[in-house]
Amino acid sequence: MDWIVYILRCADNSLYTGITRDINRRLKEHNEDNRLAAAYTRARRPVSLVYQESHHDRSSATKREAIIKKMSKIEKEILIKQ
Repeated sequence: MDWIVYILRCADNSLYTGITRDINRRLKEHNEDNRLAAAYTRARRPVSLVYQESHHDRSSATKREAIIKKMSKIEKEILIKQ
């Protein structure tokens, strides 16, 4: 199973970036589970998946996540639209 780098759009139109091996489970956690969801997304529900990309290992997914997190919101919006 590959690692997935993903971007969520929150109810306040902010963006959240993360990694997972199971995107469906993680999206459900962000929207429904107060214990497993990120504190950031718990306060900004509902969230929706707007971008994802696959990586073969956790290391490359983590590096890509760090790159995306450093992007401006405008750069992230361009990435989402591509």
